[in-house]
This record gives sequence, C-alpha cells and structure tokens, in this order.
Amino acid sequence: MTTAQGFCPFDVGEEFRALREHDPVSRLELPSGTPVRFLTRHADARRVLADERFGSVDAAPLLRPGGSAQDIAPPAPGVLLFLDPPEHTRYRRMLAGEFTGRRMAALRPRITALVDERLDAMAAGTSAELMRDFALPVPSLVICELLGVPYADRADFQRRTAAQVDMALPEDEAARLWAESTEYMSGLAAAKRAHPTDDLLGRLVAAHGSELTDAEVAGLGTFLLGAGYETTANMLGLGTLQLLRHPEQLAALRDGDEQAVDRAVEELLRTLAVVNNAAVRQARADVELSGTTIREGEFVLVSLGSASRDDAVFDDPDAVDLTRVPGAHLAFGHGVHHCLGAPLARLELRIALPALLRRFPGLRTALPPEEIEYLPRTLVHGVRRLPVEW
Repeated sequence: MTTAQGFCPFDVGEEFRALREHDPVSRLELPSGTPVRFLTRHADARRVLADERFGSVDAAPLLRPGGSAQDIAPPAPGVLLFLDPPEHTRYRRMLAGEFTGRRMAALRPRITALVDERLDAMAAGTSAELMRDFALPVPSLVICELLGVPYADRADFQRRTAAQVDMALPEDEAARLWAESTEYMSGLAAAKRAHPTDDLLGRLVAAHGSELTDAEVAGLGTFLLGAGYETTANMLGLGTLQLLRHPEQLAALRDGDEQAVDRAVEELLRTLAVVNNAAVRQARADVELSGTTIREGEFVLVSLGSASRDDAVFDDPDAVDLTRVPGAHLAFGHGVHHCLGAPLARLELRIALPALLRRFPGLRTALPPEEIEYLPRTLVHGVRRLPVEW
C-alpha cells in the first residue's frame, strides 16, 4: 500500500488475497512499460523459483522508467542473484562453508557484543533514531567484520547500496555507483591477495584465488556486502515497529526461550517480507501455472510477500501471531537462489530484537503512526527513519 509517506508493508493482505483468488497469474507493467506476469500463489512461487525453465535476468532496465528488454545486459561477475547454474553453483560452492551452523555459532558471541555496544550507546539518552543508532549499525558491523571490510568506510558503501536499490535512480547513475562499488572492492581484494587475512574475503582468495578473476572477487564482495546488511537492517526497523504495533504479543519474543524467539522471528519474516518480490525471471519454454500458460520469453515476477500469506499454506495468514509454528514462508526465496545469508540474518534478528526490548521495556515510537515515513517502492521495504523513546 503506497501512501504519501512511502510504501507501508503492514496492510497489504486484502490486495494479495484478491489476486490469489481471482487473478493469480496477473498481468502488470513494470516501470519501463515492459509487461510481466505477477505470481501471487505459494505453489506457483515455489515452482518457478525451483524450475530451470525460468532463467534469472538482471532486469534493472525493466524496473526503471525508459528502460526496455533490449537494455538487459549479462549480469556482472559474482552477482549470485542474477546467475543460474552452473555458474551460480560454482560461486555458491565456494561460499557455502562460510554460512554453516558451525560458523554461525562461532559468530554469536561477537554479534551479541556488537548489539550490546549499540544498546549501551543508546542508553545514554532517553530517545534515539532506531535506524541510524541500531538497525543499520548492527548488521553493518557484522558484515564488515565477516567480510573483512573496514567499518570506517561504511558511510560510502551504505550510500551506494541505498541508492542502488532505489528504482527511481536513473540507470546511468546506478551504473556509476556499481562501478564505484566494484572499484572499491577490487582494491580491497587486491590487498587481501597480497596479504591474506582471516575473514571471508581473505579466505576466499586464499582458497580459490587461482579460480577467480579480480572482477569476480570484486563482484562477489560487492554483492555480499550490500546483501549482508540492507535487508537485515530494514527487518530490524520494520520488525521493531511491528512488535510495537502488537504490544500484547511482544513478550513472546522479549521474554521467551530460544524456541519462542525463533517462532516470533519467523513470523516477522513471514508477515513483513522486506524483499517483497524475487528477482525477475524469464521463461525459457511454455509453462502452465494456475491454468494460465506462460509463453517462452515472457517475464515473470514472484511475490514472496503474497506467497507467504497464502491461506492454502497458512491459517489466518494476515494475522500476526508470534507463537505460530513456523511454516514454509518464502522470505528468503526458494530453490537454488534461496538466500545464502539466511542463517546469518536469522541469528542477528534472534539476538538483536529480544536484547533491544529487554534493555528498553518502555520502548515506544516517538511519532504517531500516520507520520512514520516508509521507503518508497524500492527493492527492499523499510522505514526511512524510526524515532523512538523510552
């Protein structure tokens, strides 16, 4: 639902429900004017995301006014989101060991310490701007330490990443920012080739440096850096706001045991779906979905948000129930493109949200609901600012 204050992701249930019931393979026009099939049912979403007959494309030109299918270029090296097997498989195999349960368990103490540091800083006062003071710093610090990126450089990479997910940005400006990002990461990768470090990028070039070009290392690093904090930061912001909108359930996460916290976090992921749509796919053959034939060459857009609210899978799907037994939501996608960093995002949310609520039991928003400013319809949903007090 788009308002004067941006796109509010909370109250979209009725829109999604109508499409799932009456037009699950609807026709839409992307901002470029290019037609696309919009898929809203859970079963169709899972099928497309796991079906090799639907190829990934870097559809940025289609998502900006003035673009066209003729402007689609091959994806940049290392950008997993737009690559299919076998190239996608090759990169993912190199990275998979960095996101195992063992690696995540090893990160828990450091993430807890980083969260506590930010909360200590906030506790010096009686109010804060949550995005600036907590939601952005926590995942930014974590991904910087994980990759081996200097946190002192955060202002520049956050500026570039925020701009690149804004589909109102002119394409030439987006291309300039991407080039700037990869140039930065190329310098960092070159330094790690010369002097290996014990971080993800350092281990990547040490173990696979002979298999990867400098452009591939730079692309992988740039992609992981942006993907590693932008979505989690907006989940922390929107998740906190969702919790404050449902104070009668908030204790399930604040005071619950590990299982209760896990359930609450999964429900926030399901109902918020900060990445509402999967990357655009293009049909490589004729495929029938929900009684409609998708023709070879047609573009399809999968609504992860609608699929995660499908009443064919979830009881009372538009209700927020933090005690709900987790189901097969698609907040992290599905198939070969299921989010590689999902274990890290879950861990950060499971640590940060309860800690925030325990430290500030009187936490409340400092603005009336109608004055909260959300991001416009970018690739990632979120709040622009979230003033809070306690």
